[in-house]
Amino acid sequence: MNELEKKSFYSFVALYLSSSLLFILLLGYWYYSAQKSALESTTYYKLNHIADKLSGLIINAQMKHKTLHLPNEEGFEYTLVPVDEAFAYKSGYFEKNGYKVLISDAPQEHLNISYVVVQTKNYFKKLQQLQVLVLSVMGMSFVVVGFISFILSKLFLKPLHNRMMQIESFIQDVSHELNTPITALKMSASRALKKEVYDKKILTNISISTKQLESIYKSLTFLNFKQKQEEAQKINFKSVVENVLLYYKELTDAKGIEIKKNLQDVELVMIESRAELLVSNLLSNAIKYSMPETAITLKLREDFFSIEDEGVGIKEQKLQEIFEMYKRESQIAGGFGVGLSIVKQICDANNMHIDVESKLGEGTLFTIHFTALKKQGLF
Repeated sequence: MNELEKKSFYSFVALYLSSSLLFILLLGYWYYSAQKSALESTTYYKLNHIADKLSGLIINAQMKHKTLHLPNEEGFEYTLVPVDEAFAYKSGYFEKNGYKVLISDAPQEHLNISYVVVQTKNYFKKLQQLQVLVLSVMGMSFVVVGFISFILSKLFLKPLHNRMMQIESFIQDVSHELNTPITALKMSASRALKKEVYDKKILTNISISTKQLESIYKSLTFLNFKQKQEEAQKINFKSVVENVLLYYKELTDAKGIEIKKNLQDVELVMIESRAELLVSNLLSNAIKYSMPETAITLKLREDFFSIEDEGVGIKEQKLQEIFEMYKRESQIAGGFGVGLSIVKQICDANNMHIDVESKLGEGTLFTIHFTALKKQGLF
């Protein structure tokens, strides 16, 4: 991970863990308070029940003149307070020296007993067990949440990581693509200045390099989503194709590529600059991946426009990926993997459908169908 990814990762984990810890603490506190209150009530009612039971036995023994027999209560201790010692006691419920204590005046001085004192340590033992349980569960929960946060952060940041890798690769490719025409321009300009004669070859190199830079600029401009949207209008698609062919004539001549064209007049309603970018990206892609002294065939009919090259071709399993942003399946030629993605975006925006057929080592055929436009009555 790079520094930005690490920062995002640690920020996400820290935020997730801190919010989860706060939630676990609140939930643990609420559970602990509820259980402590329940335990307090249970202990009080148990002490009160034992006190009432003992008082009942005392009263019953006096009334029936029987010998008093008091049972043992496991976990509880009790004391009978005679009348002459009653001044030191007062009925109530409290805790003292690690005991929960209940003093009851229910005997009402029967058998000369004023109070029954019942006490137990069970409350504090159970309270300690509750504390250990709550802390253990909270600790385990936090460990589980920490593990989940790590997994989730990896899952959530994976698309970001992939996009960052794509962008880094894109920047490297753009830098490389810009460097080639810029170097050619510098060399051609330097040669021209030294010769002091501007021959055709030098001017051609300058023109080709300039157009390569302009093509990159147009693609990057299209990717700028804040650009001002132009209005669609009726255009002659044949004229657009002819203009693009003329624009790239120097490059096709330099590679010895023959242009075969069979074009009919077709009117479409779309943004002219988008139509130019559509044809330009398809043609430049065909030129880029064509071998010298081969041919590129263009056809334009009422229902479709196609461009076919005799280039390196594309593997069948890669055909579905070529329209993805920053995707470049061949390293034979330059490029930065946005041309065909731009073509697909323009087609989708204008309700066109694009097909691709290719055979490795034989060439590639791109076909743009205008049928969807015709069904909608757009031209």
